[in-house]
Amino acid sequence: MQVRRRWPVDAAAGLLFALAAALLTHRLWPGPAGRALALNPSDQALDEWFLAYATRAYRGDFSLVTGMLNAPEGVNLLSNASLIGMGLLLAPVTLAFGAPVTFSVLVAGNLAATGTGWYLLFARTLGVHRAGALIGGAFAAFAPGMVSQSNAHLHMTAAWLVPPIVWCVVRLAHQTAAGPRTVRTGLLLGALVAAQFFVGEEVLFLTAVTLALFTVVFVAHARPSPRVAAPFVLGLGLAAGLAAVLLAYPLWLQFHGPQSADGGVFLPSYFSADLYGFTAISPLSLAGDDGAARLVSGPAEYTTFFGAPLLLVVLGATVWMWRRPAVVASAVTAVVLFLLALGPFVVVDAEATAQRGPFSLLSGLPVIESALPTRFALAAIPLLAVILARVVDAAITQTETLRLLVPVAVVAALVPLAPAPLPVVDRAPVPAFFTDGFWRVYAPEDGVVVPVPLPDPRDPDAMRWAAATGARIATPQGWFIGPYGKDGAAAVGVYPRPTSQLLQRVARSGAAATVTDKDRQTLHKDIAYWRAAAFVLDVRHPQAGALRQTMDGLLGPGERVEDVWVWRAP
Repeated sequence: MQVRRRWPVDAAAGLLFALAAALLTHRLWPGPAGRALALNPSDQALDEWFLAYATRAYRGDFSLVTGMLNAPEGVNLLSNASLIGMGLLLAPVTLAFGAPVTFSVLVAGNLAATGTGWYLLFARTLGVHRAGALIGGAFAAFAPGMVSQSNAHLHMTAAWLVPPIVWCVVRLAHQTAAGPRTVRTGLLLGALVAAQFFVGEEVLFLTAVTLALFTVVFVAHARPSPRVAAPFVLGLGLAAGLAAVLLAYPLWLQFHGPQSADGGVFLPSYFSADLYGFTAISPLSLAGDDGAARLVSGPAEYTTFFGAPLLLVVLGATVWMWRRPAVVASAVTAVVLFLLALGPFVVVDAEATAQRGPFSLLSGLPVIESALPTRFALAAIPLLAVILARVVDAAITQTETLRLLVPVAVVAALVPLAPAPLPVVDRAPVPAFFTDGFWRVYAPEDGVVVPVPLPDPRDPDAMRWAAATGARIATPQGWFIGPYGKDGAAAVGVYPRPTSQLLQRVARSGAAATVTDKDRQTLHKDIAYWRAAAFVLDVRHPQAGALRQTMDGLLGPGERVEDVWVWRAP
């Protein structure tokens, strides 16, 4: 196909991916500020706060450790999946339309951009037939694991820099002599690695593991000429050197800086794949099985639900093309990743066994200890996409009898996995007190406004109030990862202050507290600790009456301002 004729076809493919992503997320679009992803609204509230915080960079605040959340101690953004790169990239959208709109754009945009990237890599770099490239790109973007992670795990679906990273590696592998092209490609690879660090560090980690495994298997199978080793190693060395320079300080800050935390928060045994899950159909697919949900930790972790038909097609394709090193390397690497996804102990049909998995050999290693085993299966998705793209290409271009049968078989295996639109729920609007700027009368810029009750990992929705101001006010507590476990280990959230505990009890029970002088004295200590300017209660809170009565007892009668009650801190 001539170059001038490629662009309309490629543009059409990109448009198709965008349309599919829009359909998948269409329930968010009628009112992003008043809707949330039903399966993970808490992480969405956190993501929206991160996106709003990124706009502070446009005002000159580039802090990677900030006291705007968990005031006054703050949070280390690099110890959290803080969407730094995406937040900076789409900050103009956030400033113009708000963080909920940016969040919705990213849910759809990550999938569309990832699919387009893989399609172009398959079609342009690997020379795969456009039909195979389209199928491979669609699977890489809309596989059940990617759709599942779209439930507010934007750092996991932001994989659109991975195809360019792979392109650089392929480009280095095809050079037989070191030269300026090697240098340029190596430096570009280093820059892309650094960029992916800020877009999604976990995706970068999984990509590195996958490429390392793939390279070992490919070399063992293909035994390429030693002439390619020198430019390949030189290019990778340049990439590693540049990435090390660019990321030295961020990595130090992440692991040793203020508010950094040791170890992982989540138990690998809890976030492990069930052996049965590989043959199950995701509940988020059109042909989904709701009963399969019991096999995983939650609806954002349907990472292994590939379905038996697809696995059989992949197996058949691998056997048919076993002489092709790239196909064999993809298949073997995928199997290794599947085994790692099983976690430290193999689980079968939701029942733990005494059989250790390969992941148990890695437990306790730096970085690995923070990894969630089930997500290794996400890294296998592009590998399966390679096999699907290659087998369709081989059938169409090299055979007469299979040119129709193989593509039909591949599509038939994929149809049950086609995603249904993501479910959403209505959520309470952010009070006009924040969206319309009334807060400025009661708190200075960057001042601390205390929501009543305070946000925590179980209910972080009040973090949206600060997000609606462009993170111009600070919030105590919240949903984040910090050094609040035993001996400074990583933990989710912070232990609440006494006043926060009091307000939480009222919110849970619906009964106003009998306020004592001791409670008032404790409140003043907490106000001094938080450096609070004001306390705010949404009049629509289900327990607004009891909470207002309690706050009146603590600070005296509050002020009704628009749709909130406000108490100035003394």
